Amino acid sequence: MPTDEQPADERSADERSTDERPAGERSADERSTDEQLAVELIGRTDYGRVATSIRALPFLGFARHIVVDARVLLRMPRNCGYHHACAGSVVAYGTDNLSSARPGESLWSVQIVGHCEPVEPTAAERELFGPAPRFVDGEPFEPVYLGIDPQFSTVHSTDGGLERQFQHIL
Repeated sequence: MPTDEQPADERSADERSTDERPAGERSADERSTDEQLAVELIGRTDYGRVATSIRALPFLGFARHIVVDARVLLRMPRNCGYHHACAGSVVAYGTDNLSSARPGESLWSVQIVGHCEPVEPTAAERELFGPAPRFVDGEPFEPVYLGIDPQFSTVHSTDGGLERQFQHIL
């Protein structure tokens, strides 16, 4: 049994507190809970930002999203070309409540990282996206659908509000 004087890096992963462990050493239950919370929060917003790279340069695009069976489905405008950079790649997708939080409400942001693939949503899933814009950048809107299976997630909040609000998940 390690003593308090023993450095944390000499303790086994089970002996270290959750806060001391690198993200890759979290238990499957801890990762699962983090991913559940991340997907729950994404489901509370309508739009987010997808990050990937094009020719080794960072790229950020907007998307409408829905959550279906712990998978994040995106609807993006075809004319912007975002889908070419995302499909078949690992992407990050994030959203937050920074512009929608009421006074006194905790702020949060969430990001998932996962492999992104083209998808063909069902009619019911298309309905969940709601009405599409008529135009994007002056051109008629034509949707492209992508899916992300979260493999990694981060959630940040102010004032411990998420811990109180989502105790049923945590």
